Amino acid sequence: MRTGPSQEEVRRQNLGALLRYVHIHGPTSRAELTSELGLNRSTIGALTADLASAGLVTEAAPRETGRAGRPSLVVRPESARVYAYAFSIEVDQLRVARVGLGGEVLDLRAEERPAGLAAADAVPLLAELVKELQQSVLDGAVYVGGGVSVTRMMRRTDGKAGLSAGAGANAAAVAEPLGAALAGELGADRPVVVGNAADVAALAEHARGAAVGCDNVIYLQRDAGVDAGIIVGGRRLTGHAGQAGQVGHMVVLPGGRPCGCGSRGCWETEIGDHALLNAAGRDLTGGRDAALAIVDAASRGDATAQAAVRQVGDWLGFGLANLVNIFDPEMVIFGGTLRDVYLAAAAQVRSRLNSMALTAAREHVRLRTPQLGEDAALVGAAELAFERLLADPLDAAP
Repeated sequence: MRTGPSQEEVRRQNLGALLRYVHIHGPTSRAELTSELGLNRSTIGALTADLASAGLVTEAAPRETGRAGRPSLVVRPESARVYAYAFSIEVDQLRVARVGLGGEVLDLRAEERPAGLAAADAVPLLAELVKELQQSVLDGAVYVGGGVSVTRMMRRTDGKAGLSAGAGANAAAVAEPLGAALAGELGADRPVVVGNAADVAALAEHARGAAVGCDNVIYLQRDAGVDAGIIVGGRRLTGHAGQAGQVGHMVVLPGGRPCGCGSRGCWETEIGDHALLNAAGRDLTGGRDAALAIVDAASRGDATAQAAVRQVGDWLGFGLANLVNIFDPEMVIFGGTLRDVYLAAAAQVRSRLNSMALTAAREHVRLRTPQLGEDAALVGAAELAFERLLADPLDAAP
C-alpha cells in the first residue's frame, strides 16, 4: 500500500516550487531559496543544476555583494530564451505580447479591432501579429505555450469564448474554440489556454501588481460588461463552467433598466457606460470614449458630469458593499473604465461601502487601481501559459 509520494515525485514538486519562485520573484540567491523553500543547500544546488540543464535558469555570482566571503550564487530565469505568447482580445483592440519566463514583456504588438469582428476572424489577425513578434525571437529560444485574455469567456473546459462586438452585444452570440484555433495557427505542439479578462487580470495583479501578498482579492473590470476576477485563499475562483465572477448581473434594482442578459436592474445597468451617458443626458450610442469624456468633464468642473459621476459612483459602492460582505476581501481593484469612475467618485464609493458593508469586512479592505495598468490582461494571460511549465518543469520543458 502506497503511503506517500515517491522521491521522484517530491523532486519534481521541488523543481516546480523553485522555478515558480524565481519566475515570480526574479533573480534569487541560493541562500534565499534555501530559506524560502525550506530545503537544504545541497538540495537547492541539485535542483538549480537540473533546471539549468533544462535551459530554464542560469546561475552566476552576484555582480556586487559588499560582503566578505564567498557570495551565494544567484539563480535567474532564462527570460530571453524561454517565452510564451500572451493574447488580449478586447472590445476595441487586439494585442499580442511575447513574454519571457519571469514575466518580462519582451515585445508587443497591437491592432484596432474592427466593430463586429467575430472570433473566427480575430484568430488570423492575431496570428499575423505573432508573425511580427517572431522576427525578434533569438536563435535557440523556445516557445512553451500561449494564454488568451478574452472579454466574457464562456466555457472553460473547451475554450469556447463569447466575444461581444461591443458594449451592448450578446456575448453568447459568438462562440469559438479559441485555444485550439490559435494553437493551430501557431503551428506548434503547445497548448493555448483561454481565460476571462477579469480573471487573468486578477491573477496578474496578485502575482506581480497591486495585490502581491494578498490572498483574497476582487478585481472589478468594465469592458463589454462588468466582470470580476476573484481570488480566494490564493486561488482563482472560476466556478464549475468558468462562469464565476459575472457580478455585473447581480440584481441591485428589481424592475430597473433592462439588461442584455434578459433580466432587469442588473448592477451592470447602473454602473456601465450607458448608465453614465444616461445620467449625463448624453447620446447613448457614444460608447466607452464618450463615457470617459464625461469623467474628464467632471474633473474640469462640469456640474452635470459631476452629478452623473457621483450617481454611478454611488451604485458602484452599492454593489461593492455586497461583494465585500460575501467575500471579505483584503483588496478590491478597479480595472477597465471602472478605474476612472472610481478615481472620480472615490468619496461616493467609500461612503456607500461604509454605510452598507459589515464593519468587520470593510475595516481592512483596501480599494486600489491596477498597478500593471492595461498590461494586466497580457501579464495574466502569460501566467496561464506558463502554468504547465511551472507545475512540472521537466515534463513541460523543451
